[in-house]
Amino acid sequence: MSKITPCLWFDGEAEDAAKFYVSLLPDSRIEHVQKNTVDSPAGKAGSALVVEFTLAGQHFMALNGGTRFEYTHAVSFKIDCADQAEVDRLWDALCAEGGQPERCGWLKDRYGVSWQIVPAALLKYLGGPDRAGAQRAMQAMLQMNKLEIAGLKNAYEGKSAA
Repeated sequence: MSKITPCLWFDGEAEDAAKFYVSLLPDSRIEHVQKNTVDSPAGKAGSALVVEFTLAGQHFMALNGGTRFEYTHAVSFKIDCADQAEVDRLWDALCAEGGQPERCGWLKDRYGVSWQIVPAALLKYLGGPDRAGAQRAMQAMLQMNKLEIAGLKNAYEGKSAA
């Protein structure tokens, strides 16, 4: 077990957010829900206070803190994706119901948490031996919201977009 557990702060949405997140990735589950024993700024008695969950093998905690604080890009969660289908599935799910797409594979989900949805192929094109190709791939990435492997590949290889 890791000594470090990221804690996400919510205003009454901790359990819903944890359930949503664990639905997205394998090796994910709700571990424990600690309920409020009395009415408090964190919620009514019986509502979730702390939700411990595992997301793709990483332990997290979600806390209903009682006041909404906005997340920033200073902390984000990167998901490495094997292929375009995984990028598309996670991008669509995390952008749904109020999520906001951003440049270069970043997005904010409906709770305001920042995510990076990154295909494994990205490093192949940005760090490939063809430095001019890597520069073209970087320029292509900078124009994308959701990362498209085919577009990165075409840019790296110097092919025009179809």
